[in-house]
Amino acid sequence: MRSAYAFAALAALIALGAPAAAEEVDCTDPQTQTLLNLCAAADHDAADERLNPLYAKVRERLAGDERKLGLLRDAQRAWIGYRDAECAFQASTVEGGSAQPMVASQCLADQTTRRAADLDAYLACEEGDLACPLPPQ
Repeated sequence: MRSAYAFAALAALIALGAPAAAEEVDCTDPQTQTLLNLCAAADHDAADERLNPLYAKVRERLAGDERKLGLLRDAQRAWIGYRDAECAFQASTVEGGSAQPMVASQCLADQTTRRAADLDAYLACEEGDLACPLPPQ
C-alpha cells in the first residue's frame, strides 16, 4: 500500500547518492531536508507495516463471507484513493519544493495510522456491537 510519493522520494534520494534504505538513516535529529524526507518516508513505511497485518486479520475474520470481503475491499480501495488525494492536496502547498516528499509522507503516515486504528477497533469490538462489521471471535 505504499504510495508513489514514497517511491519518488526514495528514487530521487538514490539518484543523489543518499542511503538507499531509510533504516540506515538516524532520524533522531535530522538536519537536512533530505534526511527529513527520508525520515518521513520511514514513518510512512512503519505505519504501512502496521496496517497491512491488521487488514489481513480483518480479511481472515471475514473468511467465507464473500459479500463482506467485497465490501471491505471496496472500502480499502476507496480509502487508498482518499488518502492519496488528501495527501496530494496537503502537499500541494509545497509543490515542486524540496519539502514536498516530507509533507506528503507525513500525511500518508498520519492517514495510514488512522486507518490502522479503525481496523484495530473492528478487531477489538465486542459481541453485540451493532456497528461492528466483523463476526465475533
